[in-house]
Amino acid sequence: MDNNLILRTIQVLLVVTIIFVTGYIIQHTRRHKINMFERFGTGFWIGLVTDCLDAIGIGSFATTTTFFKMTKLVSDDSKIPGTMNAVHLIPTLVQALCFILAVKVDMTTLLSMAVASIFGAIAGTRITRNWKTSTVQLVLGTLLIIASCFTVYRLLTNPGEGLTDNVTGLTGIWLIIGIIFNFLCGALMTIGLGNYAPELIFFSMLGINPTVAMPVMMLNAAVVMTTSTIPFIKADRVNWTGFAGMVIGGVIGVIIAVLFLTNIPITVLKWLVVFVVIYTGISMIKASRQAKA
Repeated sequence: MDNNLILRTIQVLLVVTIIFVTGYIIQHTRRHKINMFERFGTGFWIGLVTDCLDAIGIGSFATTTTFFKMTKLVSDDSKIPGTMNAVHLIPTLVQALCFILAVKVDMTTLLSMAVASIFGAIAGTRITRNWKTSTVQLVLGTLLIIASCFTVYRLLTNPGEGLTDNVTGLTGIWLIIGIIFNFLCGALMTIGLGNYAPELIFFSMLGINPTVAMPVMMLNAAVVMTTSTIPFIKADRVNWTGFAGMVIGGVIGVIIAVLFLTNIPITVLKWLVVFVVIYTGISMIKASRQAKA
């Protein structure tokens, strides 16, 4: 099958998914009489900032967690992972739709790693479903610090410079390793760890230009969040306060990033995110210990 046809098919599926998810959320909130427009303004600016940063490569999970703690938008920490997956789903689908054709990537690599993420998300959602609040705090805090370490590595070593530009995917044993890696990323995303930094590091360490990771990680995020969001909603693990504001602000943030911010240097922003993420991770670990005590 022609690669362009495959990419067009993926874009059509993304549009259909956006329509389906939007309809499901509206139907669910009406059935249960949920007001997702409460604290709309707070949700709007959080979605605008986090998804704008997400679209230029920084990621949204760590920054969203930080803003949730700052604004107390989510009162129950055990609902943070589910809320982040649900609230960023539609902006992430829009993001994938915009960028899926931006970088040339091998279709076998793109599709196989995306499928691996789906199965990882299914496993991760089931594993973490009945975790206690203190457990979620401990795991999420630890993973936030790990994610910041990945970012520091990228900032200090500048992986990708001088790498070949003609390799567009993985083959052989490295493809198998990539599939296993993405399965783990899919599982970890269900407890709040974004996949952007790990994906960029993974491709860079294999000697492949990290720009190849962009369409892979965006499609991965889209399929994982789609797979995990509905189970999170059904399990009542989503906080609806500010939800509508975050979704609308997030979509606008993605559009702004695509139109204006893609060529702006973001090194300073990444360093700021590193320090904020480490602080938030430590805070959540302390809160976990206090809850257990």
